[in-house]
Amino acid sequence: MKIDLHAHSNVSDGTETPTDVMASAARAGLDVVALTDHDSTDGWAEASLAAVREGIALVPGIEISCRTEQGISVHLLSYLHDPTHPGLLEEITKSKDARLTRAERMVSLLAEDYPLTWDDVIHHVAPGATMGRPHIADALVAAGVVSDRTEAFASILTSHSRYWVQHYAPEPALAVELVRAAGGVPVFAHPVASSRGRVVGDKTYQEMIDAGLAGLEIDHRDNPEEGRKFLRKLAARHNLLITGSSDYHGTGKVNLLGENTTDPEVFARIVAMGTGSRVVR
Repeated sequence: MKIDLHAHSNVSDGTETPTDVMASAARAGLDVVALTDHDSTDGWAEASLAAVREGIALVPGIEISCRTEQGISVHLLSYLHDPTHPGLLEEITKSKDARLTRAERMVSLLAEDYPLTWDDVIHHVAPGATMGRPHIADALVAAGVVSDRTEAFASILTSHSRYWVQHYAPEPALAVELVRAAGGVPVFAHPVASSRGRVVGDKTYQEMIDAGLAGLEIDHRDNPEEGRKFLRKLAARHNLLITGSSDYHGTGKVNLLGENTTDPEVFARIVAMGTGSRVVR
């Protein structure tokens, strides 16, 4: 089996609809794919119908944006949770609303120096999608300010830029607890991706493990090799699952579906652990 447990649609910052993500996964030869849009499960229904048509198994999931007390960004993948669980839904809604407010403020700052309006950005956001910096990046590309998302994130939209605005996000351990309470399986996404910014230390790992962390996404293009060695030792010491994924975003990133995959035995354990929702086959 070929299993990729991290993919995004245009319900968040991917460029393909949930239907198209399932079709792309089938063309890539995947047997299983997880839809893990940022702070949203709105793509589950559409993806489920498409997965059945394509003959591919869909793992309903989400990627939750978190932040430590030190301001370090942490992304937590959740698989097979109950999307209606009150506690988890409340936190996700707060994060999603905060992303919108933050985007509005960033665009206002950018408009002081660049030919950019809020309408320009909204044009790149699918109805009901979780707003994020990638949508601002797409608007900057359309305006001819930068050549692509990568250039935008490396310059204008970096956290060191004067246009940067912080937004609400739950602490990682709280997010892990809520995922578990919702019957989901929490996995730390690309934990040592230092190219994205600061990475967490031992204290945060331990807090997340104590809260019920189930696994680590180790085989991911943004995790450097030395970091992967550290993560494998950590996983062995705490009996954590090891996953591999693409973090596919359509044309929004160079990541290709199936470029990293998860072992079928690990997938079987995830399915056994998840009680909030089911794999769609």
